[in-house]
Amino acid sequence: MFTCAQCAIMACRSGELDKMPKNCPMLDQEFFDNILDEYFKPENHDFFLTSTAVEYLGYCRWPRLREVAEFAKRMGYTRLGIAFCAGLKKEASIVDRLLRQQGFEVHSVICKTGGILKTKVGYPAEMFVRPGTHESMCNPIAQARLLNQANTQLNICLGLCVGHDSLFYKYSDAPVTTLVAKDRVTGHNPVAAIYCADGYFKERAVIEEK
Repeated sequence: MFTCAQCAIMACRSGELDKMPKNCPMLDQEFFDNILDEYFKPENHDFFLTSTAVEYLGYCRWPRLREVAEFAKRMGYTRLGIAFCAGLKKEASIVDRLLRQQGFEVHSVICKTGGILKTKVGYPAEMFVRPGTHESMCNPIAQARLLNQANTQLNICLGLCVGHDSLFYKYSDAPVTTLVAKDRVTGHNPVAAIYCADGYFKERAVIEEK
């Protein structure tokens, strides 16, 4: 079992390898030697170096929105995709406009594309968010495949639901970066619940016991 989240040593960051805990994954040096080879593959090398350079250039200066644009520009991408939540239509429109102003060709697909009723995939009507209304299902697989048809080079995930985002990543041909992680309670700032996990969110941030 790997327990990096509970590690108090962080030899990986300090370089003090003689202080590695007994269950540190770095004890398997052969594993990491093989992983390093992956970064030199043509499809990974420039991608990784560019993302690392963007980290350096914008460190504590650029918001993530700019980092996405800088990364795409430095990679030579011209055609970007946005898969967004209907609840963030306004925000998606702003991102679309800003990216177009920077010279990108932008293809955007809303989560409700297809207009398919949730019951069509076996979801019970009594669990609609707004019972008694037409409630279209989120359609992340369609979002991915439509952007695949557009031959996008980098896709941006903007506020898709938990799990729906995972399906979008799975079906997207292009690499995906997340610009907005949906959290309706915290204004789409999930880390707020983590900061307050021992305080204001103590009861709401964990699964309730039945």
